[in-house]
Amino acid sequence: MMKSEILNFYLKTSMYTNYLPYKDYYRSLPDDIYELANLLHHQVIHRKELLRAYLDVPYEKELAQIKENYPWYRNRCDDDILLTAPAITAELFRQDDRGFTLGREVKDRVVITCRYVSILLASILKAKGIPARVRSGYANYFLIKRENVYFDYWIVQYYNPTVNDWVSVDADGEYDVHFDICDIPHAEFKWVAEVWLDVRNGKDCCENYIHGLSLNKRSNLAYSLMFDFHNLMNDEISYLFFPTEFDSEHEFSSMREEDLAKLDYLAHLMLDPDKNFDELRYLFRNDKWYRLINTPLLTDNDHLEK
Repeated sequence: MMKSEILNFYLKTSMYTNYLPYKDYYRSLPDDIYELANLLHHQVIHRKELLRAYLDVPYEKELAQIKENYPWYRNRCDDDILLTAPAITAELFRQDDRGFTLGREVKDRVVITCRYVSILLASILKAKGIPARVRSGYANYFLIKRENVYFDYWIVQYYNPTVNDWVSVDADGEYDVHFDICDIPHAEFKWVAEVWLDVRNGKDCCENYIHGLSLNKRSNLAYSLMFDFHNLMNDEISYLFFPTEFDSEHEFSSMREEDLAKLDYLAHLMLDPDKNFDELRYLFRNDKWYRLINTPLLTDNDHLEK
């Protein structure tokens, strides 16, 4: 059985998944994971989906509706504003006071990416008493498949006592795939720890992994690794935040081999985060190298020693 200490840890919230302002409301939402994932999908427009609505020719029916009905004066992306689950929920109520509804109009949706949908789902599950954690990695099932090309992506894992294991869920979209989107097989989602180690060992190539719209550099793989580490520690930082030790391509390229080895060590632990839970928590609590991050307003100078 999964250790109770681990399950209790993933029942706790961060400042990002804090459900307290909407505890009763979240608990009133569907318990069925398929219904819940579908409901969340109807509250949002993915930033790339909005972009494709204006660029793709010919337009898909849903994309054409987005282009026609999403107001030109609304934000093209709410990611840098709605950083937390309560903030996303508050904005949804502001746009439509019915709350989460399958009938939400395009003009009343929020434009967010997979990280934000994931913290919202994780927050709701935690409010329902279900251990949940956000994960960062790579997948390619949500776009036209290109062999050996994967895109950075965030999903949610929740604990299912029936199978005594974590189940991976994507609530960010409706996809024509051959597998269960609410029980994603391991083969369809690449954990970044595996990717990092394979690239470091020459078994894979970083050019196979796309971050945003750009081919990945090893620095982006390192960022994703740190994102997933913080996710595992209930600290679901935005992709707008970067590790203080290498928050730029220049700093990453200047890293010593011993620093890269620290990332290798972290990745090895993250291959089995439940088995290595205590060691991961120790690093997070005690090692500033892994813990400290910079944000658009915080730089290296803000992390001075007392």
